[in-house]
Amino acid sequence: MFLTISTTGTPERPATDLGFLLHKHPGRAQAFSTSHGTAHVFYPEATPERCTAALLLEVDPVALVRRGKGKGRGGAPDATLAQYVNDRPYAASSLLAVALSGVFSSAMKGQCKARPELPGVPLPLRVEVPALPARGGADLVRALFEPLGWTVTADPVPLDDRFPEWGASRYVRLVLDGTPTLAEALRHLYVLLPVLDDAKHYWVSEDEVDKLLRAGEGWLAAHPEQNVITSRYLARRWSLTRAARERLELARLAEADDSEVEEIDNAVDEGTDTEEKPVPLAVSRRAAIVTALHDAGAGRVLDLGCGQGQLVQALLKDARFTEVVGVDVSVRALTIASRRLRLDTMGERQAARVKLFQGSLTYTDRRLTGYDAAVLSEVIEHVDPPRLSALEYAVFGAARPATVVVTTPNVEYNVRWESLPAGHVRHGDHRFEWRRDEFRAWADAVAARHGYTVELRPVGPDDPEVGPPTQLALFRRAADPEPEEGPSPRQDARHDTDHGPRHHPDHDTPRDTGHAPGRDTAKEEAA
Repeated sequence: MFLTISTTGTPERPATDLGFLLHKHPGRAQAFSTSHGTAHVFYPEATPERCTAALLLEVDPVALVRRGKGKGRGGAPDATLAQYVNDRPYAASSLLAVALSGVFSSAMKGQCKARPELPGVPLPLRVEVPALPARGGADLVRALFEPLGWTVTADPVPLDDRFPEWGASRYVRLVLDGTPTLAEALRHLYVLLPVLDDAKHYWVSEDEVDKLLRAGEGWLAAHPEQNVITSRYLARRWSLTRAARERLELARLAEADDSEVEEIDNAVDEGTDTEEKPVPLAVSRRAAIVTALHDAGAGRVLDLGCGQGQLVQALLKDARFTEVVGVDVSVRALTIASRRLRLDTMGERQAARVKLFQGSLTYTDRRLTGYDAAVLSEVIEHVDPPRLSALEYAVFGAARPATVVVTTPNVEYNVRWESLPAGHVRHGDHRFEWRRDEFRAWADAVAARHGYTVELRPVGPDDPEVGPPTQLALFRRAADPEPEEGPSPRQDARHDTDHGPRHHPDHDTPRDTGHAPGRDTAKEEAA
């Protein structure tokens, strides 16, 4: 994957000023590690009359498959061979755009400490991309770049020179000539290369709207192909595309009126909406878990039944947690968690702190030993009562972290949910929901059997009549414990029920799943 940027110079302004703008010395080659390979920057020519900077991105197809589990060429789980044999190492795409923003970040922002007068000076530039996938052909390439002042040469690449009757491929050889500033040129490429490729290699989330608007500042709002650009850049996610277009329209109106965006977007008076909104229960729950882990001094944490990764994400934001491991039996949940965490674009140092792997929580697993703490957040109520003893042994008997944090709904609080019919549990997959005395009895028994102490804490508003919506148990392992003989995961399920909860009337015949599924994230966030 290759791209060159060339400029010409004069005696007053030598072409080698390009090195100052790019923050890369023309006299040496440099290499930069990326999440999917290595980016090389070098100068094939560097004279006062002409200077060319080249960016060569070596893509590791195996790393791309391992870290990129989302949609896009080479990422589809039903196209195993295409994951390894594809055009990603050769054709310019979102991978090259990400490399541009990483390697030339200061240049893209228009910053140059050594020569602060240079970034604002228009330059005679030539940009060459030998292989660019263009879904829409050369006509779309011209429609995207010509309104920005570029002279565009987009020559279709034939499928095979030996067989001209086969016609052209969807690739073009792109040459752009123009006189923008270097920062403008880089921002044009950062946005429009993925638009032409039309297949991003990473999960597109809400923050992509901010990236698009930052890179498109000053040109995207008035671009005649704005709809195509926003739709393709945001992977045709309508909610994100609509948000981007609304903000671009505000920017266009503000520019036309010579005003600030805040002056245009003033239909709502901030002073009229001063009522404090309640904190969502899911947010309170995660905050309570983080507080409990801090109190225990935990650094390496297991999130057992991590679901879609909300808690893992919250823990990674706190530098005190040096390692965070998410475990779930659901491959689909782990895939969503990977996208939420953006593991495919995460920096190496941050990526070294997090792991996700599949596992069943009702079976012992050597990978779970040796950690400071384990969290079971909204998990135990998904386990059939006869299987609770197996979960208990796997966590408290086999893994034996120094600290265990367990949260579960308080069924007494259900009467406060106006939208929840009487006698119903909060989620259709809940096998039971405990009263406060039932949860305390279970927690005390588990602590006694395995050599732990336990402290119960409320999560959410603590109602004087029915208690909090969520109850939290903080288990701490006692020094040199002598655990009592407790249930074994190999015992017959009929003996395990003595330690399980009274199940809800709606679940008199529980379904034995044999594992602990991930937490019910959608309901959790809605709560």
